[in-house]
Amino acid sequence: MEVDHQYLFIDFEFTMPEGKARPEGFYPEIVEVGIVSVINDKITRRFSSFVSPERFPALTERCKTFLNITQEQVNGGMTFRDLIHLLSEFEQKHPGSTIVTWGNMDMKVLRNTCLKADVKFPFSGKQLDLSMEYKRFFGDQNQTGLWKAVQEYGKQGTGKHHRALDDALTTYNIFKLVEEDKRYLKKPEPTTIGDRIDLSKVFDKFAL
Repeated sequence: MEVDHQYLFIDFEFTMPEGKARPEGFYPEIVEVGIVSVINDKITRRFSSFVSPERFPALTERCKTFLNITQEQVNGGMTFRDLIHLLSEFEQKHPGSTIVTWGNMDMKVLRNTCLKADVKFPFSGKQLDLSMEYKRFFGDQNQTGLWKAVQEYGKQGTGKHHRALDDALTTYNIFKLVEEDKRYLKKPEPTTIGDRIDLSKVFDKFAL
């Protein structure tokens, strides 16, 4: 990690249609956000909140069951514009922050919803899809799910899967594990005694 550079580990949960047939004009909207701010390898802030969708405010039964949330929780959440204001504050305090997500859907949905709501996308820095980094690093054929990836490391995810803050924390934990492996692979092989000493000269000396 770069010194004094902010890494924002972000996870969103989204609305979803009841079945394969989507209502006219439907698009996923954010219903929960989890953010973990990391500077100099230390968590400096955690944030979690439900978010009220605007275009399709009524959650489907499928969405409530899959995410284990209620309509009341989402109704009491922050507005999308409040979310954008919050994300912009994170960016303004540390311009050019690196945004780390598991998969590309989080930023796709955020960007699309910003477009629909006619608000400015809040980030200017690098956006890192950790699932693709993980795939390239381990040479996997297919993209791996977040919690499967952490289990492949012999670890457990933080809290509950599909809770935004827990998934953001789990993403951070995998990021640390992958970065540690990268550093390990970059280390040069330790020199042997044969590399440090010209053994042929030693043998010549004792042969006299």
